Amino acid sequence: MVYDTICAISTAYGEAGIAVIRVSGDQSIRYVNRLFSGENLAKVSSHTLTHGWIKDYRNNDLVDEVLVSVMRAPHSFTSEDVVEINCHGGIYITQYIIELLLETGARLAEPGEFTKRAYLNGKINLTQAESIMDMIEAKSKNALVVATQGLSGGVAQLISTIKHRLIDIIGVIEVNIDYPEYDDVVELTDDVLTPKIFQLLKQIDDIIEKSQTGLIMKQGVKTAIVGRPNVGKSSLLNLLLAEDKAIVTSVAGTTRDLVEGTLNVRGLLLHLVDTAGIHSTVDEVEQIGIGRSYNAMDEADLVIVVLDYGAKMDQTDQKLLDRVRSKTHIVVVNKVDTPRNTKMIHRPDFIYLSTLTKAGLEKLQDEIIEKAGVASFHKDITYLSNTRQISKLKEARFALKEALVSAQASMPVDIISIDLQASYTALNEILGVEQTESVIDALFARFCLGK
Repeated sequence: MVYDTICAISTAYGEAGIAVIRVSGDQSIRYVNRLFSGENLAKVSSHTLTHGWIKDYRNNDLVDEVLVSVMRAPHSFTSEDVVEINCHGGIYITQYIIELLLETGARLAEPGEFTKRAYLNGKINLTQAESIMDMIEAKSKNALVVATQGLSGGVAQLISTIKHRLIDIIGVIEVNIDYPEYDDVVELTDDVLTPKIFQLLKQIDDIIEKSQTGLIMKQGVKTAIVGRPNVGKSSLLNLLLAEDKAIVTSVAGTTRDLVEGTLNVRGLLLHLVDTAGIHSTVDEVEQIGIGRSYNAMDEADLVIVVLDYGAKMDQTDQKLLDRVRSKTHIVVVNKVDTPRNTKMIHRPDFIYLSTLTKAGLEKLQDEIIEKAGVASFHKDITYLSNTRQISKLKEARFALKEALVSAQASMPVDIISIDLQASYTALNEILGVEQTESVIDALFARFCLGK
């Protein structure tokens, strides 16, 4: 498929040592050659670097000393002729070269258009394209592991395995339709179709369950720290972040609004929210802050309730514990370096911590990993990397479940086949085999310019 020639700055916008300007399309070598002073790029070997200068062809002024790489079709990222200009990383220089390329006939690329062309030209499938964006956005090692699995083809191979097993089931039905002498539908469904569909459902369920872990590793866990005033919520936030993000004083009610931060706990990304202390008050500003604390608690994936080791539990503490009972939560009893209040409840499921001495911090980190449901994360397992993929796999599972119900009810095999085909279509949509143009455009619009 032939497209027009596009160009864009592929490195971050701003001042840097080096900037890369990417050009892709059947005219890319010719367009860059017009600006290039050095060896004729049309004659250089593919996948080589050539030293020279970029000149303004309008007045022959030197613009920059560059290294130009040429990658000829189809052995390039986009499967088209690709030229990359490695110039000095100045804002003016890169914009100047882009301006010259546009005047020679190239078009400024849309966000994600290089990757989109790689997909449309069959260089990568949709799961690999999504994994490229996941790699760019990865904020932890484990998130990067999930992304690289997709880019290396692990997700595509996983889905293809399911597709092949589904094709085998559909094939059984097609044979029955083509050779109707095998007309015992009950025997066919009970002995052949039902066991195969059931086993495939088990495989899909296992993938969906494991992929929820991969999704958490990629997106992180929204975590709210709540408690009464002056129990050490802000100190806990600062301890976890290893920085003085929140103001800490002995004065109750110092935190009146939400304080947020992000940290990496053993490969798990935590989006922390320190909330205003919850208590009864007539102060209008404090009431607003407390209202936001409740909202943060309700919206969080994980809630850390902080109690004071030196104070007895009161109605506010109990109210907080009751409120989070149905949510994933951890109870932290802070200030264990101070004398214990004899009326403080001691329970084995509480985490006893000192934000001053860091005693109990490792146990808290263990509990966070356990409560987040990622203790079973393993880098050798292939995970689906985003909600779109998981949603489509759930669609495939639903259609497969419908086929199983029909088979168990000894429905005609052509009725069963309809649901099986629907499941197959959903699997294809994960890989991008069957996607509308509008869906593809929306997916690649998330990419940065130059990718």
